[in-house]
Amino acid sequence: MVPFRQFVLKVHSRCDLACDHCYVYEHADQSWRRRPKVMSQETIAWSALRIAEHVKRHGLDQVAVVLHGGEPLLAGPGRLLAIAEALESALTGLCRLDLRLHTNGLLLDDHFLEVFEEKGVKVGVSLDGDRAAHDRHRRYADGRGSHARVLASLARLRARPHLYAGLLCTVDVAGDPIAVYEALAEQEPPRVDFLLPHATWEEPPPTGAGDWLTAVFDRWVADGRPMAVRLFDSIESTSRGGPSFTEALGLEPSDLVVIETDGAYEQVDSLKSAYDGAPETGLDVFRHTLDDVAAHPGIRARQRGLDGLAETCRRCPVVDSCGGGLYPHRYRAGGFDNPSVYCADLLQLITHVRGRLRRTHELTSAQLGELAAGHGGAAAVGALAAGQASLRRVALTAAAARGPAWELLTRIDAERPEALAAVLAHPYVRAWAVRRLAGTAGEAHLGNIAAAAAIRAGVTATVEVEVREGVACLPGLGVMPTERTTISTADAWEPVRRLTAGGLSVVLEDTDPYRDCHQWTPAPRLTSEQALAWQELFAGAVEVIGREHPAYLPAMAEGLTTLTPLSPPAHGRDTSSAAREAFGAIAATLPADAETLALLLMHEFQHVKLGGVLDLFDLFDARDTRLFYAPWREDPRPLEGLFQGAYAHLAVTDFWRARRDPKGRERFARWRDDTAQAIETLLGSGTLTPLGERFVRGMRESAAPWLAEAVPAEARRAAQEERARHRARFDRT
Repeated sequence: MVPFRQFVLKVHSRCDLACDHCYVYEHADQSWRRRPKVMSQETIAWSALRIAEHVKRHGLDQVAVVLHGGEPLLAGPGRLLAIAEALESALTGLCRLDLRLHTNGLLLDDHFLEVFEEKGVKVGVSLDGDRAAHDRHRRYADGRGSHARVLASLARLRARPHLYAGLLCTVDVAGDPIAVYEALAEQEPPRVDFLLPHATWEEPPPTGAGDWLTAVFDRWVADGRPMAVRLFDSIESTSRGGPSFTEALGLEPSDLVVIETDGAYEQVDSLKSAYDGAPETGLDVFRHTLDDVAAHPGIRARQRGLDGLAETCRRCPVVDSCGGGLYPHRYRAGGFDNPSVYCADLLQLITHVRGRLRRTHELTSAQLGELAAGHGGAAAVGALAAGQASLRRVALTAAAARGPAWELLTRIDAERPEALAAVLAHPYVRAWAVRRLAGTAGEAHLGNIAAAAAIRAGVTATVEVEVREGVACLPGLGVMPTERTTISTADAWEPVRRLTAGGLSVVLEDTDPYRDCHQWTPAPRLTSEQALAWQELFAGAVEVIGREHPAYLPAMAEGLTTLTPLSPPAHGRDTSSAAREAFGAIAATLPADAETLALLLMHEFQHVKLGGVLDLFDLFDARDTRLFYAPWREDPRPLEGLFQGAYAHLAVTDFWRARRDPKGRERFARWRDDTAQAIETLLGSGTLTPLGERFVRGMRESAAPWLAEAVPAEARRAAQEERARHRARFDRT
């Protein structure tokens, strides 16, 4: 059984707009007419109790609750405060609560925002673009448009950016896609959700959604991805074997349930567009647990992955991204065993996005220049990731013994290549292959790789695997508890945990046996409490980076896939590492605060990127065995070590540059000078290739303006003294 992790509470069943595309009021299901207008205190209490009960039973470390409607703000600030307090009271000490609210924005005033501030409620607002696009559908009952009022509410919300979850935009092919995109981008949302209007084969939509979304995608990419777009991010993620971030795409089992104002449990509420009663389960919070709901055949139908799709979908080359589309959009009289009514549009969009991903396999001159400057763009890092996919495939082929596991992998590669690609995206597959080729790792782990690929492909097979400490690691997927070295891919397994924040989603890797390729000792498997601590600090770190260093985030979202916890070393200091053979992975101890983790992530991701560049290009003569002084080390470094350190310290310097306290000023003063010194050492080494010299000159161009920045005399003096002490220690060694 897949436990629920997302809960939609319909706190008010009426609305103050009369949008003509609304699935609640304008489509087949009209159950809103017989429900109470507002969720009662009793229903609130039972809902909170059932969620807490479910969390305890399944050991969940986080749940998301969305306050919805109708229009949830019609419930009033007092009722919304009571709901937040009931959920908070029920879940405190059990799990982390991600509490959100989706609104049309009309009533969003400072009174509501004070409540949301107090309870940490993040707010998503429906905005369909410019005035023409928005007011075409989102109107009052008397025909007046709502655009101006929504913008006024957004101005208040944007003044509290930590509460601003993003915008929801329903696609209308009659509107200008670029005008809509520009109007949304003008509101500086952290995320945009483009929603296809609900339609079925019985009532099909207008044609053209594929063209519309493709135009928006191209403009978004050209603009450097100024905000996360859930639809586009999900296509790119699933195309590389990662997760989807929306129920409208991907093959992940649905983990969402709706609770109506009368306490009735319902399936995803967009099913209201199919037929009257489509989302009903016949169950409610007063008499039934959420496990009862999870057993409902309608819920189970949305958790079958590939097996739950129509035959046409199962044969489709983009099914791993599309996932058959949103479940309600598959409806035709008689059932849901059909492709999405938007099938052609989704195929067009996904194929277009994947074409862009394929074109990024080779770095352009401009992209290499972006990387040389420091942070690099998402497309440049995407090209590095594509290059790594090829390297991992070559390494796996060279390391694999020809036997049953290899035959299974070959079969999957022929029939479901995306499943193998998803496994090869895990950083430590290459780490194993490198060790295997060096003769320091056994061949049994190939079976684990094959088992993970088979599970992703939906192939049932018996596989010989490597078992450590009672589990067989399934790279990038999870673990299967077993004491046997022969497993069936049909057996139960436990998924990896993920850290998510600000458009980033990374594996919290605490099980893969080859994660020990970093120079420090990996932490043992984490408890739920430890994993929650990582999630909280990761969210804080991403917030720091997004606020103070936003140019780094797109590249991280594209290339950072894995965070591996380290055991605290004996010296007790915060420690982090990146491994050349594990592109996409960062290892770190859990620091005391989000700012330190932000610094570690920025620092180590520089190593990840440069490692990817060095895997594709010769930047220096590798035969040069000389050692060089590195201002941050007390031991002389080979040229690659100096190169890596200088590149990493571009980000370190940038981090401290944003800090205006005395400590920040002193560290900025020190690291800017040390980084500049290292860059000059590289340029004077005489061993750089022409491309390498061009790359290092790009680094110099980024660092040069920092040298002219004024810093307090005291900070400059403290930096000079620390540098002198460091040089003295180096000279003694």
